[in-house]
Amino acid sequence: MKKHQPKGLSIIHEDRDIIVVDKKAGLLTIANEKVRENTAYYALTDYIRKGNQKSKKQIFIVHRLDKDTSGVVVFAKTPEAKNFLQDNWGTFQKKYYAVVHGILPEKEGIITSYLTENSAHKMYSTKDTEEGKLAKTGYKVIKESDNQSLLEIELHTGRKNQIRVHLSEKGFPVIGDKKYGTKDGIRQLALQSYSLTITHPYSKEKMTFTAKYPLKAKKDTKQPERPTSNTQHRTSNSRSSSKTRR
Repeated sequence: MKKHQPKGLSIIHEDRDIIVVDKKAGLLTIANEKVRENTAYYALTDYIRKGNQKSKKQIFIVHRLDKDTSGVVVFAKTPEAKNFLQDNWGTFQKKYYAVVHGILPEKEGIITSYLTENSAHKMYSTKDTEEGKLAKTGYKVIKESDNQSLLEIELHTGRKNQIRVHLSEKGFPVIGDKKYGTKDGIRQLALQSYSLTITHPYSKEKMTFTAKYPLKAKKDTKQPERPTSNTQHRTSNSRSSSKTRR
């Protein structure tokens, strides 16, 4: 029913085991101390229960995106699916788009450091390998315009705020990043999880899901540009539609 469609989310794929969505920027993945209901998790729970609070249907958190990061998020519908996805998370391919301030001299590379968190809940790199956790961020420059660059990012690890910290410490903060960047007057964080490739927990099929509107750099703009035509929402070897259930 249309009235139960999850607010702030576009459903990319759904079957008996998983549900994959495109999350808008500004929406929490899960609740925190201040926000309990305005989350992707809450909206999807209501969606699968069709508003019936007595329903026992559940969804399970597999991973999360930062509040201000948009893009692809996968949730599990069973504990078994959740465990499989989390156990194999390190083998899946996670790609992002980021628009950053500046022109990178090296157009492709991997940023490696050990990340830890301070008392203000900000992440930073440390030389202490026992205190920090290994973080590796691959990047490739896709486009440049004036003093901005569009990067394709591949996460080799999944530390908190990893992309934003690594790019900021290199001197190329993500546009709109109030926490690790500069006060550039841009409200929207120009960071998106645009592609996620997983192995399906039941069929063991390799599946790739892409966000609806990948970010791309735009010359002299206060907001990241989005393409006028939609990209393909989901690609896989399956012939079934995104709503097909086994």
